[in-house]
Amino acid sequence: MANPGDFAYTLKQQADIVRVIGDYVKLRKSGGQNYTGLCPFHGEKTPSFSVHATRQFFHCFGCGISGDVFTFVQKIENITFPESVRLVAQKLGIAVPKAAYASPGEARDAQLRGKLLDVHERAVAFFQDCLRRPEGARAREYLQGRGLDAETIAKFRIGYAPDSGFLLRDRLKGEFDEETLRESGLFSWKDGASPESRVLSREQSPEQDPKSFDSARDDKGAEEPTTNDQRPTTDPRSGLGSRDSQLNIYSKFRNRVMFPIASDSGKVIAFTGRTLATDEKAGPKYLNSPETAIYSKGKVLFNLDLAKEWAKKFDYAILVEGQMDCISVFAAGFHNVIASSGTAFTELQAKLLGRFTKNVVVNFDPDTAGAKATERTLGLLIEEEFTIKVLTLDQGFDPDLYIRRKGKDEYGNALRNSQKYFDYLIERARQQFPVRNAEGKAKAVNYLLPHVQRIPSRIVRDELAHEIAQKLNIDSAILRQELRHVAATRSAATVKAPTEAQVTDAERILIRALASARRMQSGDHVSARDGAEEEFDPARQARYALENEPLHSGLATESLVDALLNAGPEVADVMGVTQSDSDRRMLATILLKEDEELTPELLERAVRALQKIHLKREMTRVLAELRQDRGTDADHRNELLRELERIKRALMDPSLADSGSSAAD
Repeated sequence: MANPGDFAYTLKQQADIVRVIGDYVKLRKSGGQNYTGLCPFHGEKTPSFSVHATRQFFHCFGCGISGDVFTFVQKIENITFPESVRLVAQKLGIAVPKAAYASPGEARDAQLRGKLLDVHERAVAFFQDCLRRPEGARAREYLQGRGLDAETIAKFRIGYAPDSGFLLRDRLKGEFDEETLRESGLFSWKDGASPESRVLSREQSPEQDPKSFDSARDDKGAEEPTTNDQRPTTDPRSGLGSRDSQLNIYSKFRNRVMFPIASDSGKVIAFTGRTLATDEKAGPKYLNSPETAIYSKGKVLFNLDLAKEWAKKFDYAILVEGQMDCISVFAAGFHNVIASSGTAFTELQAKLLGRFTKNVVVNFDPDTAGAKATERTLGLLIEEEFTIKVLTLDQGFDPDLYIRRKGKDEYGNALRNSQKYFDYLIERARQQFPVRNAEGKAKAVNYLLPHVQRIPSRIVRDELAHEIAQKLNIDSAILRQELRHVAATRSAATVKAPTEAQVTDAERILIRALASARRMQSGDHVSARDGAEEEFDPARQARYALENEPLHSGLATESLVDALLNAGPEVADVMGVTQSDSDRRMLATILLKEDEELTPELLERAVRALQKIHLKREMTRVLAELRQDRGTDADHRNELLRELERIKRALMDPSLADSGSSAAD
């Protein structure tokens, strides 16, 4: 938490929450100080995520999450509070003092992540250096053959991993401990062997028999399933963890063109290595880093760090399968392109993309495997309520080859003529299942129904039913009946906003005043004894009124007002004053609709209006007690009558009559 006087508090005062969140979410201005966008924490089509520029908080009316700039960065990056402070400071270019962590475990995890980022940055520089050296000639020839110029190679920080198991290790071991190198995913090692076999492993280098160590790699190079969970072996001469034991580890990537994989914030977190070898010991064509403390392949989109601003600017992204496809499309001038980075497209990747745009053109390979990948991806994007088009290139052409053979202008033309996603699916159904007979039509419909089932909107489903019936020559009434059946079994969850309690304008004004509490610096306050007028402080005036007379008692806002009163005069994080989800929602709703300046007159009218509401509620209570009292207690009845008369006189006070309907219910 940011507390007055500490670095985080000072940083928060300088941070522009709209700018920081705008790096992750496409925001549109909505009113004087409000910005709205699609919530990055749950799937939605209609924006329910709001950011208040002046009060520096965010709130989602769909899933209920709210907080300040640090809360947002913590959740979106899945990091600790000290790390979020550091990241925000980096965005602002402000030097950060030494971080403090909540526990030793939290400190170790954060320190490891920091070290792993440093390791990868050093590795990038090493691979780039190797690409420029004589031993990188073959890699340079390969990249030139793929149409990549020096500018593109530098832009994507492409490098070369030499055909050696030790060079990278020897470059890094002076800067990083063995545990960090093993956790980086850049190295492999042989574990569980006898002392004699370990001596043999030092005598026989990995270059002599690399396949013996990497036999667990799959043919797609998607991951290294076994080595990431292994632990260091004790060297018989030096003991566990000594510098000599680093001889047991060797480079995972050898004789490969290296493509760095960056997070959406631009930090290198993993690699893909494309082999240059052609013999039986070459291993998979593409080899990816295993998952580590900083890399989870299903949560990363290749090139998103470079493409996100373009995706927001053009309000759509081009999604391709491979990194070379992505690089070629980017180099051709289509900078809003991303790739799924060596894995099938995932729900988390869809949510990540949805932070920046909800429009996407899917351009996977047109072969059978690519078509199936397209279908899977379309299903995920439909569930996340994207607007989708599909770009299908000529058979035998992936995006990279298409651009190299036909040029960027032809690719641009093809992009402009992308199909609507359901036109693509209907065409796929017609190709796979000829609709000349009832059996073919039934198979085509069964192929399409799961895709229709994922669509949340009943109106869109109905329109698609008409289109499918027309193109497959099926009776539309029968098809609609089938659609009604699958719609009834839809499992897609929808977020329902809770019903908002009725809140009067007077309550809103007083809550705004209490939430405006600010720290009174020395010299800011002018004493009335000096003969000068005391500076108007809405929070102080509202607090004085409500602490002297609990006018909010029994109202829908009672718990929220109490929370603001108990927060004290300094409110570092206004959305953190209450733990109640409903109160946070209510507070966000009120603060995001500030359309009138707080003045002494406005606040006075609000207090008078609440006094009037309070008196009316008291009158209702007294009248109810009088109806229940049938004369059994004359003294009590007389007391109630006197109280009723007092309330009536108070309601006749001219100042209450002037409180105005704008501040009353």
